[in-house]
Amino acid sequence: MLRQIIGQTKEHPALIPFFLFIGAGGTGAAMYVLHLALFNPDISWDRKNNPEFWNKLGPNDQYKFYLVNVDYSKLKKGGPDF
Repeated sequence: MLRQIIGQTKEHPALIPFFLFIGAGGTGAAMYVLHLALFNPDISWDRKNNPEFWNKLGPNDQYKFYLVNVDYSKLKKGGPDF
């Protein structure tokens, strides 16, 4: 497969940006899925030792990918303790 891609880029050099953008998009999508799998509070990898891990998240924990102008150190808890 790689040999075919290299052969196509030698014959048609205008395809080089196409392959670069497709590769960058695939890499970015894979990294985003990995980020969701590792840092999202909706996914539990260890259900035996920590079945309800979302109850241990404090009001200062950032679990969203990106937020604009939010300082988590100044947030106050808005809900009851369970």
